[in-house]
Amino acid sequence: MSSSQAIEVPDALIASYTRNGGEEECAWIGRLPVVVADLLGRWELKRDGGIASGEASLVVPVCCADGTRAALKLQMPREETTAALIGLRAWNGDGIVRLLGHDPESGAVLLERLNGARTLASVEDDDAAMSTLAGLMARLHSAPAPEGLRGLGDVVREMLASVPAAVAALTEHEDQRRLRNWAAAAAELAGEPGDRMLHWDLHYDNVLAAEREPWLAIDPEPLVGDPGFDLWPALDTGWERLQAAGDTPRAVRRRFDLLTEALGLDRRRAAGWTLARLLQNTLWDIEDGRTTITPSQTAVAEALPRH
Repeated sequence: MSSSQAIEVPDALIASYTRNGGEEECAWIGRLPVVVADLLGRWELKRDGGIASGEASLVVPVCCADGTRAALKLQMPREETTAALIGLRAWNGDGIVRLLGHDPESGAVLLERLNGARTLASVEDDDAAMSTLAGLMARLHSAPAPEGLRGLGDVVREMLASVPAAVAALTEHEDQRRLRNWAAAAAELAGEPGDRMLHWDLHYDNVLAAEREPWLAIDPEPLVGDPGFDLWPALDTGWERLQAAGDTPRAVRRRFDLLTEALGLDRRRAAGWTLARLLQNTLWDIEDGRTTITPSQTAVAEALPRH
């Protein structure tokens, strides 16, 4: 392999896998340069720009033998990466980055190249940005859900089983009351969990500028359920900018109105499923050691319509 093809894994990605990871995580990150080199050779790919990384994945811009510009993405195989592959195949590029190839052994995927430097957060008009996101979400929800994805009903049952211990872990009585109320909202809707394929993490930074269309979604974590459970990332996206602009409740309600109208959702059910999502987020925070509810979660809950 030529030096131009050599891969140096970013320190931040190494730290992400080795700081709290076990032997399997450390072994995976240690093998990564060799795995990338093998894929570049086997798929006849040439490096075509600087590599990028997130908390869990490495992205290598490449050029295919036929001249197609693409992105080679590698992440340690987990339930989430399997679900993403299932979702990308089912969506087949409709509103989302197109899957060009997959290596079963390493779990690597070859994706359509998008403009990673320009996300939907770059659009100053929040109504315009949210309308774009809502349009993409509507398209994603319209695809029939394939076999092999987790269902929201199972997720809610697991969440509700965790609530008593989570309530006990919270130090503020008001937070305990909130968590019980959010659990009650989830329990009320649990009997009709829905059958749509959800992105589960669609926010401004997961929508990139593209050539095939102006904007396309990336990084899905597909789940089968009610579209209302998919709204929270969009309501919360760019939170610091929302706060800086002032009147956060009004902005959240405006986003909620745009999303529910574009998706044709019942507002009461959508609000209830958003509370269920806040419950999920808080349960994860408590697992990580938090003893209070994150203020942004409370702010979203209080901004939701009551009817």
